[in-house]
Amino acid sequence: MFSTILSAAVLGIEAYPVQVEADICDGLPQFCMVGDLSPEVREAADRVRTALRNTGISFPPRRVTVNLSPANLRKEGTRFDLPVAAALLTALGVLPQECSEDSMIVGEVGLNGAVRPVPGILQTVLLASERGVRRCLIPADNIGEGQAVAGMEVWGIHSVEELIDCLLKNKAPAVNLSKSRIPITQNKQFPEDFREINGQEAVRRAAEIAAAGMHNFLMVGSPGAGKTMIARRIPTILPSLSLEESLEVSRVYSACGLMTGEQGLVGVRPFRAPHHTVSVSALAGGGRHILPGELSLATRGVLFLDELPEFHRNVLETLRQPMEDGVITISRADGKYTFPAHFQLVAAMNPCKCGFYPDRTRCNCLPGDISRYLKRISGPLLDRIDICTEISPVEYGELTGKRENESSEAIRSRVLAAHRRQQERYQKVGIQFNSQLTTRVIQNLCPLGTEETGIMEQAFESLRLSARGYYRIIRVARTIADLEGSKEIRTPHLLEAVGYRTMDHNIWEEPFG
Repeated sequence: MFSTILSAAVLGIEAYPVQVEADICDGLPQFCMVGDLSPEVREAADRVRTALRNTGISFPPRRVTVNLSPANLRKEGTRFDLPVAAALLTALGVLPQECSEDSMIVGEVGLNGAVRPVPGILQTVLLASERGVRRCLIPADNIGEGQAVAGMEVWGIHSVEELIDCLLKNKAPAVNLSKSRIPITQNKQFPEDFREINGQEAVRRAAEIAAAGMHNFLMVGSPGAGKTMIARRIPTILPSLSLEESLEVSRVYSACGLMTGEQGLVGVRPFRAPHHTVSVSALAGGGRHILPGELSLATRGVLFLDELPEFHRNVLETLRQPMEDGVITISRADGKYTFPAHFQLVAAMNPCKCGFYPDRTRCNCLPGDISRYLKRISGPLLDRIDICTEISPVEYGELTGKRENESSEAIRSRVLAAHRRQQERYQKVGIQFNSQLTTRVIQNLCPLGTEETGIMEQAFESLRLSARGYYRIIRVARTIADLEGSKEIRTPHLLEAVGYRTMDHNIWEEPFG
């Protein structure tokens, strides 16, 4: 007898429909699976057969053929166990074919018949919704992720036995009735707060500007000055994700299997801090099974790179294209995979190998050694960083003083106000933040006055700015103006933005020519 079940494969972060076809006929006892399968998919034959036996269903000694169509689409993972079991149950006559019509089924099956969670549930349910499928049967441990898609009937299945019972009765499991559909987790309570940082007013100001415009941000200073503390508190002043952003982030995390059972969509901007020993594939994505890397896991959030010069040169150069385009493309022989990479780069580094330059009472590095250390950061990469600021060691009085520092909540209120101004200004051009401004939008919506134009001309010549550097100064100045509620970019805004550009010029070029 022949049967077919609709399922889905996940390649990268995209889901594709797969028809699981089963045929049981007379012949030598054999279980054959075909259709460009990875080893773990082929092993589904043993898992499903044992699970059915332990569920109390006798498996006849006949020829069984299972085809996963289309045959030229690569199938990986254990997500096809449950649809294979459903197809075999239908072919055996345990389930009528009409029971599983208009349904999409995914899930891993244990030898005892238990259904276990699998990655990529969100994109699977979204695919079902796009194709007009009525319901999805997924592992119960993935129910929160699956029910985040509005308008889709999602059943959480605990076991093969429950699958049979639910399909025969055409009734969802009771566990689904108590699940509330609250897809986005808002107002996360962060353990960190800017209130805990004493001193460093200039760096706090730079971090606020970076957060207000989602600008790339580099801090240079000696060890223990507070670079990492400030970086880890930037998420506390960022706004919550919009629904579109949340879907984008959640698709990446779902594909990597990082969604928890009862969690709906991700509602807090990610913060990723890979170690400086990270490989290119771990940062950009790829591997034997093509999965997103740290750049994509940080999309719509913060990618923090501590000890920036310690990262391998090839790893750092991988950042350049995603920082411009907001996506990263991985090419393989079997096709191309495109992942989102709309991250805000926050980086920290020492001014020299020992970390104490220019304090010559503590730094004994030779000028050539300092130059070589700084040159590990290439000019093109540095040109893509909007704000670069120097962080000085904290004085004893600031460290031990009992003053009331400004909290993350107070800073966040100003950042949110600046974000609202940007959304109102760019609602017709499809831009959210000033960091995304294109040349044409800058010319149309961010004009400079006569005095401001003169300042930019002087800065362009004296700092030997590239075209990219020129426009990045204007983007930062626009953010500073938004924080002050100004409709126009004024001279003080430009001068402060230029100051964040001259700092990297002074450190990288002037001391060593």
